[in-house]
Amino acid sequence: MTVALTRAEPTPRLVTIVRWLVVILLGQMATVMIVTAVQQTPTIDEPVYVGTAVTYLDQHSLRYNPEHPPLGKLIIAAGLALADPRMDPGFDGNQSELGRHVLYEAGNEPGLLMLLARAPMIVLTLLFGLVVFAFARDLTNPAGGLLALSLYAFSPDVITHGSLATLDLPAAGFLLTAVWLTWRARNAGPWPYLIMAGVVLGFALATRASALPAVPAIMGLAFWGVRRWLAPLVVAVAATAVVWLSHLAVDPGLHWVTPDGLPDIHGWRSVLTDLLPFPQAYRDGMRLQFGMEDTTFRGFLFGQRYEGARWYYLPAALLVKTPLGMLALWAAAVVAVIRRPAAVYLLAPPVLLLAVAMTGARNYGTRYAIVVPLFLAVAAAGLVVVRHRWVSAVAVVLAVSVAVSSISTFPYYLPYSNEAFGGTAHTHRNLHDANVDWGQDLGRLARRLRTEYPGEPVWLVYKGAGVPQAYGITARDPLQVPSTEVRGLLVVSNSAVALARGPLAGLLASSGAPIDQVGHSMSIYRREP
Repeated sequence: MTVALTRAEPTPRLVTIVRWLVVILLGQMATVMIVTAVQQTPTIDEPVYVGTAVTYLDQHSLRYNPEHPPLGKLIIAAGLALADPRMDPGFDGNQSELGRHVLYEAGNEPGLLMLLARAPMIVLTLLFGLVVFAFARDLTNPAGGLLALSLYAFSPDVITHGSLATLDLPAAGFLLTAVWLTWRARNAGPWPYLIMAGVVLGFALATRASALPAVPAIMGLAFWGVRRWLAPLVVAVAATAVVWLSHLAVDPGLHWVTPDGLPDIHGWRSVLTDLLPFPQAYRDGMRLQFGMEDTTFRGFLFGQRYEGARWYYLPAALLVKTPLGMLALWAAAVVAVIRRPAAVYLLAPPVLLLAVAMTGARNYGTRYAIVVPLFLAVAAAGLVVVRHRWVSAVAVVLAVSVAVSSISTFPYYLPYSNEAFGGTAHTHRNLHDANVDWGQDLGRLARRLRTEYPGEPVWLVYKGAGVPQAYGITARDPLQVPSTEVRGLLVVSNSAVALARGPLAGLLASSGAPIDQVGHSMSIYRREP
């Protein structure tokens, strides 16, 4: 990729065509994200964020969900404010109970609240699409911008997490934006861009603490670009100010009280947490996250259950859940940019963040590596300025194949897998949790039971945060009775199937093959008398 590419100024007609193509790409993305947001019921994490956002509006308290900084939930709160959500002022449960209370017990309409919570994230995801286009265009030309935007707009992972009221995509998008602004500081008056880069980096840090490893990288890029020692300091000061302001926006008095039972951390973790110039609530949240990293979780990969984490889990999951054409374009992009000045901007941040994520204790989904499709979409723009014309032609063909693969999975983007691994219908055989079954299909299950299996007894093993009764599902727990009494329809979340052991494993073994699938995330079995 070259930034010294000589090119003629685009004609007004070409500018108009490019603008319309950008509108079309983002328009289709907006459409599928809105449809997905409407059809999916709450995923496992969303009720906690929604409940916490309501307490921000109602109580101005940082008490709930301290393991994540407040900015992402403030963005969610901006949508929820339109509904004036209710909650019991005397509520005193934990954060999981809070989400259930706000959505299902306080007199709110859960479907409306979820749509309003997801709407700001959809808008933000579309704005990040403009960043992808602008960054790629700055590095190459409008054709490169369109190639990058097409990969972003058709990425099943980006569509999935961009249509949820969660924190992964916003944090990644803010990091990409910060890197783009540090790049722009190279070729223009640097200080306004560096201040903006610091502010947006602060947005990322105030959304997820997992953005912290990117701080030295972006500070280094700021120095690398302008060769002034003041540059990284400007970025750091601006980012720190934003983190403080995000906490003050919730609780101007910062009436934070360190919760009881905070995990004990030692070594470099303790030193890092103590040295951070952030509010105590932020640092206590990091302690909670580090405590989770010391926990042993169960995993599932390529049909195998295991305890703990596997270092290669995230690359393997990306291999399954990324369209084949996109994988090819990513590989070609790395080759195309590796010796170019932009390589350190496009490759270093996602490689660093992926490497850190690979050391994590939770093998739960590609959402922990969502920075990869964002940065590599921009990197792929470098293919349009390769001297050989056939490269551009092949890139276009591969981009079309990505679009076809993405459209073919509509509206089931969350459980998507590429054709080499059997497609979306077979993802549950290779992966679990947020890769395929995050509790998102209670509404679809209710409709399926009502239309296809009316009046039949239902037994349900559901892995999620929704309340089945709220969607008209009347079901019993098959694990509370002898297996011989379980007769009728047995519905099991596919993540529960993947990790089944003990009584559930025995129940599944005696149930035969599934007779139906709901949203590719739930299996329906028929147990005959």
